[in-house]
Amino acid sequence: MDEIDKSSAEFMNARKEMERLTAESLKKYSIKPNVMFGKLSDLIKSAGPTEGVIKWARQNSLWPMQFGLACCAMELMDFGAARIDAERKGYLLFRPSPRQCDVMIIAGWVTKAMVPEIKRLYEQMSEPKHVIAFGECATCGGPWWESYNIIKGIDQVLPVDVYVAGCPPRPENLFQALMKLQDKMGGKIED
Repeated sequence: MDEIDKSSAEFMNARKEMERLTAESLKKYSIKPNVMFGKLSDLIKSAGPTEGVIKWARQNSLWPMQFGLACCAMELMDFGAARIDAERKGYLLFRPSPRQCDVMIIAGWVTKAMVPEIKRLYEQMSEPKHVIAFGECATCGGPWWESYNIIKGIDQVLPVDVYVAGCPPRPENLFQALMKLQDKMGGKIED
C-alpha cells in the first residue's frame, strides 16, 4: 500500500513540475488572439489604432438617401444607370430610410413648405451626416430665386458640404461631388 501512495505522490510531483516548466516556457512567447474564437473587443485592441480604420470605412461607404425633389432627380436616376457605373465606386446604395443614410443629396428646388420635412429627414439621419446641394435650385434658388415660396439655397436650412453646379447638373458632376466629399471626410480638403 505504501508503494502505491509513493508512486502516486511521485506522479503528482512530476505533474506539478511539468506544469511549472510549461508555464515558464510560455511566458517568453506572446500569444496572439485567435480570430476564429476571439472576442471582437480583443481583436480591435490587438489591431492597434482603430480611428484610421473607422475613418477609412466611413469615407469609402457613403450611403445616399433616395430623395429627389424636382427635375434634378432625373439626373440622379441617370447617376444610378449603367452608363456612369457608380456602383463600382460604391455610391449606389441608395437607402429608402433616413436612419440608414449618411448623405443627403438635395436635388431640385426647395419650397418653404418642404423645409420642415427636409429638416426632419436630416435630423433622422445617422451621424456623421453630410449634405450635397445638387443643381442651381438647391444651391441658390435657380430660375425661381425671386419666387415667394422657393428658398434661396438649401444652405439657409442645412449645413452643406459640397455644392454641384449646373442646370441640369450632369451625373458626372455628382460623381465628382461624392469624390470631393470623400476627400473632405479623409482630411484632404479643409472646410
